Amino acid sequence: MAMRQLAGHAVEKVWGQRAIPAIYADTANADEPIGEIWFADDAAPSVLVKRLFTSEKLSIQVHPNDDQARASGHVCGKEEAWFILTAEPGATIGAGFARELSDTELRAAALDGSIEDLMVWHPVTPGDFFYVPAGTVHAIGAGLSLLEIQQNVDLTYRLYDYGRPRPLQLDEGIAASVAAPFARSPARALGPAREELVAAPSFTIERLGGPCDHHVLASTTDPVWLMPIAPGCIAAGADLAPGTVWLADSPVDIAIATGGGMLTARTTQDQACQDRAENGAEG
Repeated sequence: MAMRQLAGHAVEKVWGQRAIPAIYADTANADEPIGEIWFADDAAPSVLVKRLFTSEKLSIQVHPNDDQARASGHVCGKEEAWFILTAEPGATIGAGFARELSDTELRAAALDGSIEDLMVWHPVTPGDFFYVPAGTVHAIGAGLSLLEIQQNVDLTYRLYDYGRPRPLQLDEGIAASVAAPFARSPARALGPAREELVAAPSFTIERLGGPCDHHVLASTTDPVWLMPIAPGCIAAGADLAPGTVWLADSPVDIAIATGGGMLTARTTQDQACQDRAENGAEG
């Protein structure tokens, strides 16, 4: 394989957008708004990369950790990370609460809608990064385009959905929730124009900048996802356009021009996590 581009699969969502970049050609004739583009690969099933487009808030939701998910018959839980690509003025990400909530308080807030006011809504701008551990109560706000890197499982428990006619999973969600304040993870410098955004239990994400040449290690047992976030990324002689996602299974030299940028991700777990759970509720 060496390095190849991953095909994107468009997913319609009630909270999605209709003005999707032309690079995603298969969205042109969609009947409903497009909320997600999925970049999955059978050769590397542990991680799923998505591009999200939001015109409305996503549900207030939570994902279980590995132990909780396995206890209910799933392969793994779900931790995820978001990199903000574009943001309309006033756009926010909801994550955590101003104080700890008991299970009783969380249930009552989800039922009467006050959970929306109790949640902390973080203002966002392009380039912001959020690592969201399993158990974090969260909601992606409206007016955003972002990259999501996650454990490859479709397992979401909705706690509140603003009155939209979709099912909630209150019992499972409250059991999985860590209803507490949320702290963002600081980046760690690795070298010239290179930083580690997060080293999570399931994946590691780096940001490469320019002007700089970078050498990225990869192998068939340790593949690396390449996600250009700005023009000016050359890898293995190919110009990698923003919005595309690539997978490399051998070392690759990457030249980043001034103003260019790329995210890389690799799994930190040996066990594959690939599960299309029908009992969860995504988005």
